[in-house]
Amino acid sequence: MKARTLFTNYLKNQRDFTEETLHQADLEGLNLQRINLTRADLSGANLKETDLSGACLAQANLTDADLCHCNLVGANLTEINLIGADLTGANLMGVDLTKADLRCANLHNANLAKANLKEVNLDGADLSGANLCNATIASTDLSVADTTGASLEGTQQCELSQPLSTKSANWVSWSG
Repeated sequence: MKARTLFTNYLKNQRDFTEETLHQADLEGLNLQRINLTRADLSGANLKETDLSGACLAQANLTDADLCHCNLVGANLTEINLIGADLTGANLMGVDLTKADLRCANLHNANLAKANLKEVNLDGADLSGANLCNATIASTDLSVADTTGASLEGTQQCELSQPLSTKSANWVSWSG
C-alpha cells in the first residue's frame, strides 16, 4: 500500500490497516490517531512528527523507522519491533511496550512517563535524557542501555527473573 492511499482511506474514516506493507513509506507529520497498524510492515518508514496517539501497532515491524518527535501517547506497542528505530524526542507517555524489541533504538530525550516496559529488550538502546518517571519496568534489564541523565523518579522496577528472548513467538519474519 502506498502512503497516499493509506492517508486517503484514513480521511474516509477507515482505521484498520492490519498487516499492511508500508515499507519506507513517508508519513511525516500526518495525523493518524487511533489507527490500527497491527502486524504492519513500517520498516524504514518516515514517521517524523506523526500523531499516532491511541494507535495500535502491536507486533508491527518498525525496524530502522524514523519516529523523531512522534506522538505515541497511549499507543499499544506490545511485541513491536523497533530495532534501530529513531525515537528521539518522541512522546511515549503511557504506552504499552510489553515484550517490545528496542535493541539499538535511539530514545534520547523521549518521554516514557507511565509507560509499561515489561520484558523489553533494550540491548544497546540509547535512553539518555529520557523521562521514565512512574514507568513500570519488569523483567527488563536497564543496564544494557545508556541511561545517562534519564529520569527514573517514581519508577517501579522488578528484578530480571530470567534472560530475555531476542525473538517473540508471535513476530513475523520480514523481508522488507
